[in-house]
Amino acid sequence: MQYYPDPTRLNADLHCHSSESDGRWSPEELAAAAAANGVALWSLTDHDEVGGISRARAACSSLGIDFVAGVEISVTWANETLHIVGLGIDETHPVLQEGLQSVRAGRDHRAVEMGAELAKAGIAGAYEGALRYAANPGLVGRTHFARFLVEQGVCETVGDVFQRYLVSGKPGYVPHRWATLTQAVSWIRAAGGQAVIAHPGRYRLNDLLMHALLEEFKALGGGALEVVTGSHTTDQYIRFARIALQYDLKASRGSDFHGPDESRVALGTLPPLPDACVPVWSDWKMSTGSA
Repeated sequence: MQYYPDPTRLNADLHCHSSESDGRWSPEELAAAAAANGVALWSLTDHDEVGGISRARAACSSLGIDFVAGVEISVTWANETLHIVGLGIDETHPVLQEGLQSVRAGRDHRAVEMGAELAKAGIAGAYEGALRYAANPGLVGRTHFARFLVEQGVCETVGDVFQRYLVSGKPGYVPHRWATLTQAVSWIRAAGGQAVIAHPGRYRLNDLLMHALLEEFKALGGGALEVVTGSHTTDQYIRFARIALQYDLKASRGSDFHGPDESRVALGTLPPLPDACVPVWSDWKMSTGSA
C-alpha cells in the first residue's frame, strides 16, 4: 500500500465505458489499451451499471495497473440530464445495486419510444438495430441508436447523429426522468465512494445554475469535479480548475472513452491536471490492481 508521488502528474483515467453499457470494447480490451498508453490508475465507469467491474479489476491485476471501481449515474436536475461519477465504490453494496436497478428499469421503455419516434421520421427498425449494438440489452441508449444510424448511412459519424437526431428538439429524442442528484450522491456514498460531477462543461447551465448545482452537490457530500476530460477544451480545463478550488472540490481526470472513432481522445492521453488542483486520488492508498 502506498500513496502516489507527485499526484498531479499521475496518468489517471477515471472515466470510460465498456460494452457493458455503451462502449465498444470489453473491460479486458479497455484495460489493455490503458496499459498500452501508460495509465497508472484506471476506473471503469459504465452508465448505471457495474457488471463489468470484476472483469476490469482482474484484467488490471494481471497488467499491474491500479484499478478503482466506478460507475456513472444518470441524473435529472433543473430539467437537464447530468452525470455523476462514483469512484472507489463497493459495487456489491445493496443500496447502490437497488438504486442502479431503478434507473435501468426505465431505459428499455425509453428505447422503444425512441425507435417509434425515429420511425415517424422515416427511419424504420431503429430499436431493433440499436439492440444489435448493445451487448447488454437492458442498457440500450442513444449511442447504440447513433451507431445504427451511421450503419444505415443516415449520418456519417456518431457525432453527426447528435447534431441532427436524438437530442432535444430533434427526431428520436425522448425525455426521461433519471435519478435525482440526492439519490445519486447518496447511493455512491452508501457504497463507500466519492461522488464526482462528470464533464461539467457539457451542461447547458448558466453561472447561476452552475453555482446552485455546485452548492447542492457539496451539501449532499459530493467531493470532486471532473476538470480534465475528453469533452473539455483547454480553456475549460482552466475554468473548472478554478471552480474546483473556489468550491473546495477535488479534481478528477478522465477521457470518457467509448471507442475508436467515437471519442475525442484515447484512454490515458489527456494532459495532466492543472498544478493548482487537488487530485481526487491525492489521499488514496492503492495496491496494484485491487482497489
